[in-house]
Amino acid sequence: MIPVTDKLAIEDDEISISFIRAGGPGGQNVNKVSTAAQLRFDARSSPSLNARIRERLERIAGSKLTKDGVIVITANRFRTQEANREDAVARLVEMIAEAAHQPKFRVPTKPSRSAKKKRVDEKVKRGSIKKLRSGRPADD
Repeated sequence: MIPVTDKLAIEDDEISISFIRAGGPGGQNVNKVSTAAQLRFDARSSPSLNARIRERLERIAGSKLTKDGVIVITANRFRTQEANREDAVARLVEMIAEAAHQPKFRVPTKPSRSAKKKRVDEKVKRGSIKKLRSGRPADD
């Protein structure tokens, strides 16, 4: 069981990890050893997630989400399979935690009449100060 938040955890069998060859520089080691971890998590049919979290997770996942609702995360930052596996799982947990966080409901407000008047008065005052500054100095 992988804990995500205090109230949310994902079962180990919901995640499948396979190892693939990592691209990029590295010489023979890259060509011989499959160290990059590819994590697959079926978000649409996960019993651990409720509908609200699932919907937000699919939006957050973006291009990592397949048409079938599977999130695919490829981790190849590190040289070992174990480190890449942990990195992939950590990235998934971070993504799910972000989806589980419920943003505060914001009530849109408008500035009051007195706030608008104060703002305009301040602008007029500032403009008059600038106008005084721009005058030509008197010749003595």
